[in-house]
Amino acid sequence: MIKIGTRGSALALWQANFVAGQLKEEHAIVTIKTKGDRIQNVSFDKIEGKGFFTKELEEALLSGTIDMAVHSMKDLPTDDTQRLVIAAVTKREDPSDVIIIRPEAYRANHWFPLKENSKVETSSLRRVAQLKRVLSSAEAVPLRGNVPTRIRRLREGKFDAIILAKAGLKRLGVDLSGFYSMALPFSYFLPSPGQGALAIQVRSDDKNAIEAVKHLHDVATAKSVKAERQFLKAFGAGCHVPLGAFAHCVDETVILTGVILSVDGTRYFRHTIEDTDPIRAGDRLAHFMIGQGAEKLL
Repeated sequence: MIKIGTRGSALALWQANFVAGQLKEEHAIVTIKTKGDRIQNVSFDKIEGKGFFTKELEEALLSGTIDMAVHSMKDLPTDDTQRLVIAAVTKREDPSDVIIIRPEAYRANHWFPLKENSKVETSSLRRVAQLKRVLSSAEAVPLRGNVPTRIRRLREGKFDAIILAKAGLKRLGVDLSGFYSMALPFSYFLPSPGQGALAIQVRSDDKNAIEAVKHLHDVATAKSVKAERQFLKAFGAGCHVPLGAFAHCVDETVILTGVILSVDGTRYFRHTIEDTDPIRAGDRLAHFMIGQGAEKLL
């Protein structure tokens, strides 16, 4: 039997069950609480990609408590963990962010349909900076919680709008009736590196687990998120500046776009690189931005 480790949130369980449903082998799902689940008073920019949502799952893998872990790719640290390997990266769901707006805050006949001075719930520095870039009067309200809880708070009028990942909304089938919602264009809102993709992690010497998930691996997605994550890695694991990236493949070429912004969104560096090698693409993009002065924002 293959034991699949996951966090206990509704979205994490959906993701684990999605993977489980693709396996031919007998399996069981094991729920593990992570530090990121326990600590609710730290903003997402401090914990995304820092292991807060993955460390306990990796420890369970190494101890043999579970045989594979299903992660949101954006939660995984950019540095590899010894004795563990990403055996599969699933085909990516739409990586866009979505803004969901209460009717009272909706601004008609404008490309960004949110009224001035609106309160927007998000704990992500990346989302705050990109929001401020297009609507400087917006007020960010940093609240943590799972997707259903945050949507309920929006219905209760705790704030005027919320920004969430489209992938999570789609996977959970969240009811957005009564709201105005819009996928945010990449021209202004780049996602978190790896957003929308799932990583299936196993022990590097577990041939059975590696074989069990190899049919789930999507080469184009893996190549794209590798470029995005390399761009993030080039700025260091302690990077706390607003940073977004999105890559896609055209034949053998990776087209990678990245952005680094000041927290208030008034300054930003954005550029696109094309390369056949995803690691080289991420490094080239980071080095270009640093050469243009992006280090002033670090």
